[in-house]
Amino acid sequence: MTYRAPRAVIDPDPAKSWLRRAFPLVAAHKRLLLTSLVLSFVGLVVQVQIPNVMRLGIDHAIIARGGDLGRYVWWVVGLALGQTVVTYLARRYLLRTAYEIEYDLRNIMFAHLIRMPFGFYDRVQTGELMSRSSSDIRAVQMYLAFGPSILVQCTIAGIAFVLMLTINVPLALVAMVTMPVIGLLGVAMRKAIFPISWLIQARLAGLATVVDENINGVRIVKAFAAEGRQLDTLATAADRVRWAYLTDARIRSRWSPVIENLPRLGLALVLLAGGWLVFDGRTTVGTIVAFNTYVLMLQPPFRMLGMMIMMGQRAAASAQRIYEILDTRSDVVSPPHPVRVDLRGDLHLDHVRFTYANGTVALDGLDLRVRAGETVAVVGRTGSGKSTLGRLLARYYDADSGTVRIDGHDVRDLDLARLREQVGIVPDEPFLFSVSIRDNIAYGRPDASLDEVVAAAVAAGADGFVRALPQGYDTVVGERGYTLSGGQRQRLAIARALLVNPPVLVLDDATSAIDVTVEHRIHAALRDLMRGRTTVIVAHRLSTIGLADRVVLMEAGRVVAEGSHAHLLATEPRYRAVLAERNPTAPVAPVVLTDRNPTAPVAPVALADRNPA
Repeated sequence: MTYRAPRAVIDPDPAKSWLRRAFPLVAAHKRLLLTSLVLSFVGLVVQVQIPNVMRLGIDHAIIARGGDLGRYVWWVVGLALGQTVVTYLARRYLLRTAYEIEYDLRNIMFAHLIRMPFGFYDRVQTGELMSRSSSDIRAVQMYLAFGPSILVQCTIAGIAFVLMLTINVPLALVAMVTMPVIGLLGVAMRKAIFPISWLIQARLAGLATVVDENINGVRIVKAFAAEGRQLDTLATAADRVRWAYLTDARIRSRWSPVIENLPRLGLALVLLAGGWLVFDGRTTVGTIVAFNTYVLMLQPPFRMLGMMIMMGQRAAASAQRIYEILDTRSDVVSPPHPVRVDLRGDLHLDHVRFTYANGTVALDGLDLRVRAGETVAVVGRTGSGKSTLGRLLARYYDADSGTVRIDGHDVRDLDLARLREQVGIVPDEPFLFSVSIRDNIAYGRPDASLDEVVAAAVAAGADGFVRALPQGYDTVVGERGYTLSGGQRQRLAIARALLVNPPVLVLDDATSAIDVTVEHRIHAALRDLMRGRTTVIVAHRLSTIGLADRVVLMEAGRVVAEGSHAHLLATEPRYRAVLAERNPTAPVAPVVLTDRNPTAPVAPVALADRNPA
């Protein structure tokens, strides 16, 4: 199904009330909503006619014996049938409006989330986002759609009061004497419910976070036999939610019965005053029956009014939680007038400094130049900033200071989507979607043919194990690809990047989970594919370093040495120390690593030629 953009957006002005900010969403569906409200109002007008017809029937046809009772019966039946049809249509249009508003809200939220930078997700918990994208949106949707309908339903009180005034003014005033008290109680109830409504939504989000983390980390939980501890954690979060709900229930149980039952006090007053007026000859029995029916009609609207107050407070709390996300602006966006060019891959990082949100300094004055078409291996201890280098090239983050340039262009001046199409990154922990292997490989190019997908898989050393699967390339991998081994996931991730065929390729320890034999075959194919392509390899293994034209040693977020493997091995003790840590049993033989002519034949791969001019 093709994505349909929302018809409206949330007003970006945070100074406005939450309802005014959400009004554009309601206005975008005003035809549906107004149609529903008009039909609902017509249904109410029809409904309030029924007691009046009953009054006339009782007074004229039964007591006075001066009319045809059957005629009044048919009038009541006709009005009831008419109200049924009108109410059905009103309800149908109202529900359609509600779902349209929910569709827009969900898409607004999701579109905003996918625009947010990596730094945002470093700070925010997934469960929190899921809660705000589900239960909070539903609370706002319910109020925006059903709130106006409840208000229209409450107008039955006004309509009934007008009709009662036309029948008997003193009795009408008696019937409505409790309504101002109900209004005052409603305001007090609203103030009492709002804080607990916010707390409920916040604690539901906390509970969702616990569930999300335990489902995603179920393998770790089981590996450490931590099921009992996690159940205790869940029980604590659930107990906090229960306390909030019970507090909410206590508030509602204190106020709602009074608000809902005050109209019944009006019923007793009508019976008392009406009976006295009948004895005095100033009204009729039919009038008392009609007024009793009108007072009973007032009960559902005021019951809904109490519900609307609770819905409004829940929606207000939820809307503010949603707006907290929507009001968070992305600091990594395309410039107003972006540069759109086909990159060759000349990389230049000039005195770059970058610090993560938690205060970790990843790069501290990094200077690095990689020529177009060159393959560079980046070596260093854990935490030296190797992976961050690639993330800045693709502009997952922006540098705190210094500049990151590709072909002389500051990456902040380039079109963001176009930049990421041309800088491919294969992480050491690849993510796979719960779709077929073919769709996972073709994720960056959904229109790729099966032959192109297979060619990329061959180049990444994945074709063999894929064809051995029951459905081959149509095999659906499990969530996050956990039905495959770590090495298989890495090979599919490499194939996914190669299919896009970017001019700049960053392999972030992308073969760390692949056994040495398979890795040699992948390297043989990569040597051919990396010709003419700028490649940055975050390397730990000696065999991976052998793919590079040049080796860069990083320490404390900056380059401390560079050159060929043989040169660094001979002259740089820090380089030898890093290799010894990562390859304690491997022989350090520069002649093997600098050999750029593999003896194993490499099958040609049907990928587009990537040789920059």
